Amino acid sequence: MSAPASYGHSGGRSLELLSVVAPVYNEEALIGEFYARVCSALEGLPFELVLVDDGSTDGSQIMLDRLAAEDPRVRVVFLSRNFGHQTALTAGLDHARGDAVVMIDADLQDPPELIPEMVDYWRRGCDVVYAVRRERAGESAFKLKTAKWFYSLFGALAQVQLQHNSGDFRLLDRRALEALNSMRERHRFLRGMTVW
Repeated sequence: MSAPASYGHSGGRSLELLSVVAPVYNEEALIGEFYARVCSALEGLPFELVLVDDGSTDGSQIMLDRLAAEDPRVRVVFLSRNFGHQTALTAGLDHARGDAVVMIDADLQDPPELIPEMVDYWRRGCDVVYAVRRERAGESAFKLKTAKWFYSLFGALAQVQLQHNSGDFRLLDRRALEALNSMRERHRFLRGMTVW
């Protein structure tokens, strides 16, 4: 994965707090590693880690409670049941307090080690910074083809071009986050909404 396709420039910035928002669903086996890698990657940066449990049925909730009790930078939002990825991510964004907010999944498909580079782009004035996959290792030819079709169809219908090979791993400036949070659509598609 390479970082940054970025959009919008408005000058140099100083970071008082970075929010890292991650939805969690049955990630008991990975939460510890995810937490350790985020903390290591962000050493020296002021950050909060907002973890949203999307109704996990494994031991994720216990692990999240433990992390929050041990580290004041960790904040946990528990959803009453599984509402789905986009709703969980939205709940986390609603609780984020940072000047900039990074969205990343806790399943470690995206490397937290790219976050400092994304923050550097933000400091230089980028309002939105996408992490773009160089390759999509482990995905079938069918999955790759259907993803390409989806992005093409979405772009044609919505008249908004999604960044190809980008997922939800991105950084938003506080102003961009507030604009996104003001759109309270019931069936949210954050990838499309952040481009808009």
